[in-house]
Amino acid sequence: MAKDAIVSTELAKKFETEKETPYTRWVASEGLEIIPALYVRNLRTVELKPWARRGGNAVFVNHDASRTSNDSYVMEIPPGKKLEPHRQLYEEMILILDGRGSTTVWNDEGKRITFEWGPGSLFAIPINTLHQHFNGSGREPARYIGVTNAPPVVNLYEDLDFVFNTKHDFKSRFSGEPDYFAAKTEQKGFLLQTNFVPDAVNLPLISAKERGAGGGHIRFNMAKGSMNSHISQFPVGTYKKGHAHGPGAYVIILSGEGYSLMWPEGEEPKRYDWEVGTLIVPPNMWFHQHFNTGPTPARYLAFKHEVVSIRNAQGVPKAWISRRIGGDQVDYADEKPLVRSLFSSELSKHGLTPRMDDAYATELETLPPKAVA
Repeated sequence: MAKDAIVSTELAKKFETEKETPYTRWVASEGLEIIPALYVRNLRTVELKPWARRGGNAVFVNHDASRTSNDSYVMEIPPGKKLEPHRQLYEEMILILDGRGSTTVWNDEGKRITFEWGPGSLFAIPINTLHQHFNGSGREPARYIGVTNAPPVVNLYEDLDFVFNTKHDFKSRFSGEPDYFAAKTEQKGFLLQTNFVPDAVNLPLISAKERGAGGGHIRFNMAKGSMNSHISQFPVGTYKKGHAHGPGAYVIILSGEGYSLMWPEGEEPKRYDWEVGTLIVPPNMWFHQHFNTGPTPARYLAFKHEVVSIRNAQGVPKAWISRRIGGDQVDYADEKPLVRSLFSSELSKHGLTPRMDDAYATELETLPPKAVA
């Protein structure tokens, strides 16, 4: 049965006035577009338009399934330029795609912090702080992707002056601490407690055997926000287990090459090839699976809204739990034959072979029995 739920034009027209929201109207009023995509081949080359409010060039990328929870936008700062000072009553996490520069963050009390960034830097803007981004090069543009929870905030208040011009310091979020944007190393489980990562591409990770194939993993919750993110990496000749979760995950390829399969339950997987800079946005509860077909480890960053993490009673994301016991992760043993045959074929194009035998065998040691129909 098809899962896209496309209905007749007649029925769609009855809900036409409800498709737009205060958020989508705001984006249009800024003279910008929303790319309604679940896949962008390269964020570094996607076309941008001038954004007068910010003083740079931008485009929003936002799949319909997550347009009420969080969004993303790509921003470019021209050579030798800076963006306008800006504040917002919503949260934002940023990954630098290209270029070097600096950011200054300050509050109404006058506490001010400046830090430098480069390609692969990851940080968060504390809510409602004034901030300004500077391109450190006079020759090359700087480009970043930001993920925010603007949609529910703009939809809730529908008052742009309130959202962008309210004077209030959230002192528990930011109070001008001198080391606020210093790189930290303290971890609690998978969680790295920091507000700034200088180089997400080379950050050491923690073993995460639960996701399969000897991969590494680390999680972030920056600027005490409600959004979060994680980095995952998997070795040459391997792939992650398929899984599904709620809307609002923006997956950005940091290193390596390969492809992802995505599909709603009951349908055949569709393939999306990726490279460094590719963005993948899995729709709500679509299964998806990532495959490394290149000669180096593959790594991605996922910016997420909390609605992504459908959890069990213990607080564990169901995307980490086998479908055999009620979770949303597909065990290797339950994959369709297509998964392994396609992977082997793609690796052979690089003169490589799968390195999955150990992962398959390890899974069998603890694999729950299939539920009796």
